[in-house]
Amino acid sequence: MALPTYDFVVVGGGTAGLVVAARLSEDPSQRILVIEAGSDITDDPRVKTPVFHSALMGSEADWNFHTQPQTQLKGRSVIANQGKTLGGSSSINSQVFVPPNKDLVDSWEALGNDGWNWSTLRDYFSKSYTTPTVAETDERKLGIEGWNLRGQASSGPLHLSFPGDFDHPIRRTWEETFKTIGYSMPDKTFLNSSIGSFSCLTTIDPVRKERCSSASAYYNPIKSRKNLHLVTDAVAEKIIFENVDGSLRASGVYYNHENTTKLVTCSKEVIIAAGAFQSPKLLELSGIGSRQLLERHGIELVKDLPGVGENLQDHVVAGISFEAMDHVQTLDALVRQEPDALSQAMQDYTTKQAGWLTSMGLWSYAYLPTMQYFSEENQGKLKELLEQHRPPVQGDPSHLRDREFYKLAEEALLNPKRLSGCTFSVVAQIISPVDPGSDSPVGPVEGNFVSLVSLLSQPLSRGNVHINSNKPTDAPTIDPKYFSNPVDMDIFAHNMLYLETIARSPPFSNLLRQPLRRRDPASHLTDLDAAKSFIESSCISMWHYGQSPKQRHQRHEDLFAVILDSDYGGTCAMLPEEKGGVVDPSLRVYGVPNVRVVDSSAVPLISNANMQSVVYAFAERAADLIKATYGLM
Repeated sequence: MALPTYDFVVVGGGTAGLVVAARLSEDPSQRILVIEAGSDITDDPRVKTPVFHSALMGSEADWNFHTQPQTQLKGRSVIANQGKTLGGSSSINSQVFVPPNKDLVDSWEALGNDGWNWSTLRDYFSKSYTTPTVAETDERKLGIEGWNLRGQASSGPLHLSFPGDFDHPIRRTWEETFKTIGYSMPDKTFLNSSIGSFSCLTTIDPVRKERCSSASAYYNPIKSRKNLHLVTDAVAEKIIFENVDGSLRASGVYYNHENTTKLVTCSKEVIIAAGAFQSPKLLELSGIGSRQLLERHGIELVKDLPGVGENLQDHVVAGISFEAMDHVQTLDALVRQEPDALSQAMQDYTTKQAGWLTSMGLWSYAYLPTMQYFSEENQGKLKELLEQHRPPVQGDPSHLRDREFYKLAEEALLNPKRLSGCTFSVVAQIISPVDPGSDSPVGPVEGNFVSLVSLLSQPLSRGNVHINSNKPTDAPTIDPKYFSNPVDMDIFAHNMLYLETIARSPPFSNLLRQPLRRRDPASHLTDLDAAKSFIESSCISMWHYGQSPKQRHQRHEDLFAVILDSDYGGTCAMLPEEKGGVVDPSLRVYGVPNVRVVDSSAVPLISNANMQSVVYAFAERAADLIKATYGLM
């Protein structure tokens, strides 16, 4: 019996995989197969209704990974959610769509990746989304009078919107506060973000008020194409290779479907888009990775590539919930699952496509430098700290890679016009991990809250993700090594202290009860040591800012914990091989020219904030690179 053969086999029907599959299938002469481990639940209300997405955490649509216990977080294991459904993480995240900083994208080229710069990528960002239309009367409410929306119009598959109630005071107040502080973003254009505040866009359809994922935006409109095939509930197990005229080539993929291992062959390429955890896992199971690791698990070596699974990066976040004034409406009644509030919200959504179910209440962002390091004295302290923890000078590829990253981060940290942190607001209380036996609340409390959250934008710490057996069914071992470089803790603690400054700055302070009342007594940060202690107990991956699935189950499945975005990346890094890289600037795996990695694992340095917009643009360019290789339309 002849095996099924395709031109391209795409492993992973998530954010990147569906973008690439959709673009390649534009050429009717090409046959494309997408292998997705999860099911298609695009029409599930938990997927479509913006605020319900947190109900998917720990569900059948989530791989529900956990990290190794983190030494610098008091031995805590952190939840590492990843979408296991058509659309991947774009189907279960909080829909936040913010741009990276231009300098960040330019740094990819500086690391040795010719052509990967802002000038090239800018058009690919635009290619992925349609610019929202905003009435001039609403621009002031949103704090976007200076935005050049009409001058930057684009018409890509994703339909974006400014979320929530335009009449809510927080966005306008946020903009005015940062203008007073001196950090209103000067160039108010979505794709020229620099230092300063801005209003957040989301992947929520502006008319239907439903999630817009890679499944609904890229796949569903073209799924009837005869040359595009999709198999769901199918787990890729291994890539197979053959030697053709002395060159190693991938010839197919083994995958498990309906409890049967099947083989599909390809004539052109295997395209890996399984995410920051699963893409390196598949390479290692297929014999590409560290020789020592593969020998330990009895896997035949295909290509000794020790960078596979290394360079794991993530954003950590921590926040403070301040009690709001009575006139400030928040999501807290829904956080507490109050029946009347939930009933009203459901009615507003089903009858008017309006109300609290249309967003997660995360509407305002700011990209900021680390303020405390502006004085000459503190600049000196930072330079000493950076010098003290500089990576060693050795010939090992990992050290070469780490020194390159360190240089870029150091330049940003020492420049008051470059960002090192990100701050955003949420119109709801956030529920953080707490120290056992403390007087910190472990669940929703009474009252209305506005939360200020800080994110570490330039982490120096690097972790890894690797297989722990040769069985495809076993989860990988994930170790982000949060704060393994002490500079990260110092920078993040300073940024957390700055949240107090924002809370006291008018007019934002007018939204909060004065003197400030905090939801958690432990979040009263009086000095650097208090900030560091709070971080150790309460910070979490940006992926999951809320309760664990176990805690949610114990509290009647809290559907309104704040879940953010999948920000893991770098584990199949696009870097020169001598610097620990896994793929070249064409995204080909070193040593195997017809295997490419097109997802966040190939991004060498993760974005300043949420990765969603970056992954869409990255995949759009990947599709063009593949098309150019074969002269496709």
